[in-house]
This record gives sequence, structure tokens and C-alpha cells, in this order.
Amino acid sequence: MSINKSTRRIWLTRVIGASAVLASHVTSTAQTKYPGKTIRVIVPYAPGGGTDVIGRKLLQNMASQLGQPIIIDNRPGAGTVIGTDAVARAEADGYTLLINTNAIAVNASLVKKLPYNTLQDLVPVGRICTGPNVLVVRADSPFKTLSDIIRASKAMPGSLSYASSGNGTAVHLAAELLKVTAKIRILHIPYRGAGPAYTDLLGGQVDMLFGTAGGVSKFVQSGRMRAIAVTSESRSAAYPDVPAVSETLPGYAANVWYGMFAPKGTPNEILTALNDAMRLAVSDPGYSADLVRDGLTAAVNSPSEMVTFMRSEVERWQKVVTEAGITLD
Repeated sequence: MSINKSTRRIWLTRVIGASAVLASHVTSTAQTKYPGKTIRVIVPYAPGGGTDVIGRKLLQNMASQLGQPIIIDNRPGAGTVIGTDAVARAEADGYTLLINTNAIAVNASLVKKLPYNTLQDLVPVGRICTGPNVLVVRADSPFKTLSDIIRASKAMPGSLSYASSGNGTAVHLAAELLKVTAKIRILHIPYRGAGPAYTDLLGGQVDMLFGTAGGVSKFVQSGRMRAIAVTSESRSAAYPDVPAVSETLPGYAANVWYGMFAPKGTPNEILTALNDAMRLAVSDPGYSADLVRDGLTAAVNSPSEMVTFMRSEVERWQKVVTEAGITLD
């Protein structure tokens, strides 16, 4: 059967059109393959703290896995709310992420007017690791044990002070839980990040602070700070000679965990790609050794598992905040 010229033109037009659509689809798919550019990770703490240290080591490995640079953007302030809100408002394209501690769960009940909904405006990529906080004093401090601190505080209520990396941070709540459990009064001095808090502790402006295991390790190892107690249920492998708070105050525990988050609406395939890269990055022997040395344990979970974990953490810290009677405007 012969095909006239008109029919042939129509057929050719359709073939060319279909080819153009296919080429466009292939090009679009190639252009949108994630990641296609630099990824920015907001850390809501000042440089030098435990979260910043843990994040930099992790993100170097993740960048190698993903084949794109990853930069850290430190946004301290308001107990991590400023940096967290910046991510909650960001475009859900996988190029603006957040690394935070359990402060993100604490703030859900601690801060009365959060500019975001913790469980709705952010989606988890996954948990990174977990470990204890460490109660430290200056090397020349008269306090050698937790019992020394408790006795001094009860003798002169409110005369001692402790620094934190900010209102609503994990270390803030660890200290408040200590005060409630021991029934003591110690003045809280919040800072815009762990670095400035460490500086003032070493300078004698405050008496003590709770720091992340990784954040204070170099000061303890150099002899500039003395570790008094760890907040894990039992002693830490990184601080084997340092007693747990629970040895003096049974039942006390205030571990810290680190997690990565993205804005709500981030596609599942991007979350999966990031989670896969995170697992590979954390399993690197060098990084694992760094975690162990800093008293931390790798604890990567899936995005869906992290959703369930987050809900339980919000509920847990709600009870602590209520019992301690602390609120932030």
C-alpha cells in the first residue's frame, strides 16, 4: 500500500515530535539527577562545638560519596531555633539541610512560639550518632567530684554558675535535669555556641559546663579541663575513669544524639540518597574511630525510623521541661 505525500508529512512530524519529547525528557532527567551542585548544611551552633566537629568529619565523607561539595553554614542563636528555622523555610530540593542535636526535640516543648512545627515542617534524613555529655570544670577548680558541686550548691544556693551553648540545647537540658534530680540551684549562663562557653569557662567567668563528649575531649586530654561526670547511663569508653552522673544520682541519664534533617516536601529519593551516603560515610573506619575516641557510637537509622524516634524524643523531653519548670519565649 502506497503512502501519499500528505500522510508521510504527518507521520514524519509525529516521529520528529516524539523524538524531541524523548530527547527533552532525557536531558531533563540528566539535569535533575541529584545532587547536581553544592549542598549547604546549616549547623545551628557556633564553630568549634561538638555538632560542628562531628558535622565536618561526616560531611567530608558524604561529599566524596555524593560527588559534590558540601559546605557548612553556621547559624547559632536562640537555642538552635534560628538555624533550624532557616532550613524549615528553605526550598525542598535537597540542597539546604540541617544537622542538629536532640535540642530540636527539646525546643518543641521548651520554646512557646516556635516559627516552625518540629514534626511537620522538617523531615529526617536520619540519625548520625549518639553519646554522652560531659560535666567539666577548669583544671584548677576546687571541685573534684559531682558530690563536691552538689554540696557547694546546697551550702550557697545560686552562687555557682554553669555555661551552655545556648538556651534549649541538649547540654542546657542536661544541666537542668541535674538540678532537678539533685534539688540544687545553679545559675545558667547561655552563650551563642559552645566555643564562647568553653572560652569563658577556661577564663574563670563560669564554674562549670556540660559539653558534648567530642567538643570537650581536646581540652580534657590537654589538661585544661577536668571531667567530673558523664551523662550516659554508665561510664563511657572514651572516659573510662570518669564516673557517670547516675553513680551519684541514680536514674539520671541525658545522652545527646546528632541527626540530619531536610525541609518538608523533600522527595523520598533524595532522602534515600542522602541516607545511603550517610551510612557509607559513618562506616568509614577513620570516622568510626573518631566517634569512638570522642565517646560516641554510630547509630544511623532510616528516615522512617527517625520519624518514630523523633516523636518519642519530643514526648520524653516534654516531661523533663515540665518537671524542670523551664520555658523560653
